[in-house]
This record gives sequence, C-alpha cells and structure tokens, in this order.
Amino acid sequence: MKNKQFLLSIFLVILSINLLLAESGSIDFLRSTGKIYSVVAVGGGIFIGIVWYLFRLDKKITKLEKEIYNEEKR
Repeated sequence: MKNKQFLLSIFLVILSINLLLAESGSIDFLRSTGKIYSVVAVGGGIFIGIVWYLFRLDKKITKLEKEIYNEEKR
C-alpha cells in the first residue's frame, strides 16, 4: 500500500512541475540551449540522494526499534 502511495505522489509531483514549467516557456528555452539535460541530471541526483537517505534512515530506525523491543522483552 505504501509503495503505491509513494509512486502516486512522485507522479503527481512530476506532473505538477511539468505543468508549471510548460506554462512559463522555460522548458523550450532550456531545450533550445541544451541545458535541459543538466537540469534533469541535477534533479535526478537530488531525488536519488533523498531516496537513499530515507532508506538508510529507515534501516537505522528499524534497528533501533528491534533493540528497544528486545530490551523490553527481557
């Protein structure tokens, strides 16, 4: 269930950004100058970094929860 919500939220964010940029005409400017690839690369890098950080944080929290559960069990 969480995976579907996550994918839906990503889709909606990308769609809204695309609509905002399309209205302003900046996509055409960036495409004509060849800088659209740089913008996409930076945005993708930031997105991958955030996802990586969240997965790492989730692993650490899960580990701490298991430790707390084991301590309470004793």
